[in-house]
Amino acid sequence: MASPVNTEPRPPPLKVAASVSFYIVAAIAMILANKWVLNKTDTPVFFLFCQLVVAILLFVVAHVFGILKLPRMVDRALLKGLMPMITVNVLGLNFNNFCLKYVDASFYQIARGLVLPFTVITSLMFLRAAAPSKRILLACSIVTGGFFTGVFLDHVTASGLASKTSNKEAKGPSVVGVFFGILSSISTALQAVVIKRALDVVDGSAIDLAWYTNLLSAVGTIPIILLAGEVPSVLGLLFGTTTNGALGTFLWGTLITGLFGFLICIATLFSIKVTSPITHMVSSAVRGVIQTFFSVWIFHDVISLGRGTAITLILVGSIYYTWVKHAEGQKKETLPSSGPSGPSGSSRGGYEPVPMEDLKGRSSGSGDRQD
Repeated sequence: MASPVNTEPRPPPLKVAASVSFYIVAAIAMILANKWVLNKTDTPVFFLFCQLVVAILLFVVAHVFGILKLPRMVDRALLKGLMPMITVNVLGLNFNNFCLKYVDASFYQIARGLVLPFTVITSLMFLRAAAPSKRILLACSIVTGGFFTGVFLDHVTASGLASKTSNKEAKGPSVVGVFFGILSSISTALQAVVIKRALDVVDGSAIDLAWYTNLLSAVGTIPIILLAGEVPSVLGLLFGTTTNGALGTFLWGTLITGLFGFLICIATLFSIKVTSPITHMVSSAVRGVIQTFFSVWIFHDVISLGRGTAITLILVGSIYYTWVKHAEGQKKETLPSSGPSGPSGSSRGGYEPVPMEDLKGRSSGSGDRQD
């Protein structure tokens, strides 16, 4: 018997275009605004806390006006169930900010370039995913090659404004920035594992999960501010001992990034719902290219041959991975069902398409997808 045909209507092209455009604009604005503020402040953890507070206030406003319906219950069982998700999210968001602080905006996606390989590894280890195919391994190899190309062959500085150091000896990427980029990639991969259990805790509601994640992550960030030793810098920022308009930049940046952090959460959810994985990944690739051009224009980043090659390899490998997973999924749908005793024991593939930014959405709700 032929397999059932998916009769779900496709979304209108205009709706898809609007969703993708919204996602691209929100994601680019988030990264660039974050970099703008992090260039001026020595309080990246406090900056993250303020972003989360703005996002929380926007959730409350949306609830008051009936745009969203937020849950009101926070009990011990909920906290226990969401603890892994909150822990990974708080660490991941801080790793993102520290990475972006120490590298150029154009190098950021290279520093976090191992998200895909780590996601495949964690899926295999924790989700009991099927063994990856040779084409999946090839895609991961391309992405990994892009990461190491950027790290070892980028001969312009990835810490500070490269164009302003042209009269000095060229340096490679910031070791600290790359280190935080690797930690950020690992946390993003782990999030793909913990989010499945977290969704079960909130009965599958993505909005409820976004609300609880922002609220509890803000609370969880407070002790990190103390541990990071940012209190003196925060006091100096708020009470005027800093110079060069740092407070104004911080306040405007907090409002902008808090707003776009909230929007990117909604945009990521909406984009994935109305677009195919291929479209979503291609839109992420387009966002990466546009972000690179803006980084050159706004922050005067210098794109060396090594850096440009690395960005290209990471984007090509990511798109190829998504195409392979889409093709493998289509092939499985056309095969007769093998039932529970089939080779994989499931009708689904071992890996789900990875929305790289980002990303998701990592700045607000799960909070990139920053990618």
